Amino acid sequence: MVPVTLYTTPICPYCVAAKRFLDKKGVPYTEVDVSGDDARRQWLVEVTGQRTVPQIFVGETSIGGYTDLRALDDRGGFEPLLSR
Repeated sequence: MVPVTLYTTPICPYCVAAKRFLDKKGVPYTEVDVSGDDARRQWLVEVTGQRTVPQIFVGETSIGGYTDLRALDDRGGFEPLLSR
């Protein structure tokens, strides 16, 4: 399974929702707390063009945030990414 990484902050409700969604689907993930980590947040902006969290990566591929993850799953595109 391709590794999933979530870049989060503790007070973000969408981060909590993303973790619950992945837990419910049985998808293991690594969580990286970016609160107070200006360098990591700047890297995320450079890579994704987004300032918000969560930022979710499947392997090296950025899939966006929680609503992007749900939309991808609704289209049937999330699970195929996990098995690339």
